[in-house]
Amino acid sequence: QIAFMTLTLFPIRLFFAAFMMLLAWPFAFIASMGSDEQELEKPLSWWRKVVDILLKAIMRMMWLAGGFHWINVKGRRALPAEAAILTVAPHSSYFDAIPVTMTFASIVMKAESKDIPVWGTLIKYIRPVFVSRSDQDSRRKTVEEIKRRAQSDGKWPQIMIFPEGTCTNRSCLITFKPGAFIPGVPVQPVVLRYPNKLDTITWTWQGPGAFEILWLTLCQFHNSVEIEFLPVYIPSEEERKNPVLYANNVRRVMAEALGVPVTDYTFEDCQLALAEGQLRLPSDTCLLEFAKLVRSLGLKPETLEDGLDKYAASAMKMKKEKLDLKEFSAYLEFPVSQTLENMFALFDENEDGVIDIREFVIALSVVCKPSKTLETIQLAFQLYQSEGGTVTEEDLACILKTAMGVSQIDVTHLFRAVDEEGKGKITYDDFYTFAVLHPHFAEEYLYADQMGAESGLETSSLSAPNGICTDFSPDSSGDRRKPLQKKLN
Repeated sequence: QIAFMTLTLFPIRLFFAAFMMLLAWPFAFIASMGSDEQELEKPLSWWRKVVDILLKAIMRMMWLAGGFHWINVKGRRALPAEAAILTVAPHSSYFDAIPVTMTFASIVMKAESKDIPVWGTLIKYIRPVFVSRSDQDSRRKTVEEIKRRAQSDGKWPQIMIFPEGTCTNRSCLITFKPGAFIPGVPVQPVVLRYPNKLDTITWTWQGPGAFEILWLTLCQFHNSVEIEFLPVYIPSEEERKNPVLYANNVRRVMAEALGVPVTDYTFEDCQLALAEGQLRLPSDTCLLEFAKLVRSLGLKPETLEDGLDKYAASAMKMKKEKLDLKEFSAYLEFPVSQTLENMFALFDENEDGVIDIREFVIALSVVCKPSKTLETIQLAFQLYQSEGGTVTEEDLACILKTAMGVSQIDVTHLFRAVDEEGKGKITYDDFYTFAVLHPHFAEEYLYADQMGAESGLETSSLSAPNGICTDFSPDSSGDRRKPLQKKLN
């Protein structure tokens, strides 16, 4: 079928879809000229309403060319005055633009998108909220703009937000980002389904690329899509004050409508698990749990490098000194809480009420800089090395166990390969030289020994059941009731 469709229908569909997009451009361009913010907040004039109808018809013809012959819509779309924000999930493909072109709701987009030829003009027509990566304060400004529009009593078009923040394969709903829920206004949940016999829609980083997805989808005779508008969700007073609670409750409602479970992992956890470094996190790592706890404390690993330097400097002064929970609380400058106790438990190796703070620093370095393996190992050497700047095999085992978040690991083969002279100790320079000559040292000396072992260690490069990462298979019984997995048992 693919061979036949590629030679026949595919080029015709591709040409027609491109033609429809080009046809929409002049209408969007003319309608966008001279539009200031005050005019955008006014009701549409008669000629803009005509342009709206024309553009929606053209976009519908574009999707028709792609094999989406009919779009099954369930429920009633709320008016802007009823729900200023539409939260859409799951987000699994660029074909999720279908509800955007049907409603012409505003969306949150990268500022760079408006400079894309043709497509950028169409994006500007729907009055999006632009996010600038070059502006360090962009996230705050984006939230403020969403809040301003959401509280305009329907003067602005509805904002359509995909709160997952990344594409998954629809097997579960990952943690919703709170941006859509910070304004504290009612939202209308919208769920998407693609009930196709063969899934050519899903676009995740472990699957086919963007063009291959387009090619395979256009080679289907028919592509099904369902859009269901759920009842408007009106937040309670507690939810208005707590956007995270609000987001979680809306996610639960949407998951029930979809018949899928939820998982508390986030887009950033996906990046951590699949980071391209010389050490890949195994499937049984506890560092994903650690990253969740770090965020629960209000810290953001992706922006924590300055804090990491402070914690590392303090740990070096302590040397091998161990801390109890109260001292750990003082070290982090956070009050004792359930989250802090859970984090402490991850490093309480012997369950004797004390932890080695160096292990915390190494784990924090991994979640802050997941793809910079050698930087983390260099920091670890500084924490563990003797006055002569060397570490033993036992030290290296502790470093790598912590960096990978596992209970046990055999580093004997690796240590002997680095310690060519058999001194029983190595420096970071020795390790660095070896790593440069053997960039895949983990696969050759660590993972190879662990595959098939009782520890169940496997690299995250193995195929994932849900398109996110190997550790993310949700448990329908609820992962909150699971005991914390310690680094050492």
